[in-house]
Amino acid sequence: MDDQLREVRITANQAASSLALDGRDISKHISGYSLRQHAGQPAELVLFLSPKTKDDFEGLAHVVVGVPPDPGPAAAAFLSAIDAGELERHALARHDLMDGGPNELTRSMLRLLSEWALGGWQSQEVTDVVPR
Repeated sequence: MDDQLREVRITANQAASSLALDGRDISKHISGYSLRQHAGQPAELVLFLSPKTKDDFEGLAHVVVGVPPDPGPAAAAFLSAIDAGELERHALARHDLMDGGPNELTRSMLRLLSEWALGGWQSQEVTDVVPR
């Protein structure tokens, strides 16, 4: 990271934005940005490069070129915490997810996992519908 502060100008509205570093418009080279500032500290600008931009980005500012986080490790941690038996019981108890179509149990489980990942977990007593 460059420790020297640079001039940054961001102009944004509901439809589009433009970003300039030291007076040079770099909008076409980025797909997004994040700007943050802590009290008493200079602002930090994180740029997300457009897929069309080559790795040889030229720009000046307190700039961190960010990479969107890899969801793989978080998904793996989430899935490893799931009790398979509990998932199966909940899926079979959710009659709104069962439609009689092909792979209905798998589709039901995937739907439940998506709901749970988004915070939709509701601990409830589920009667054991799966023989042990």
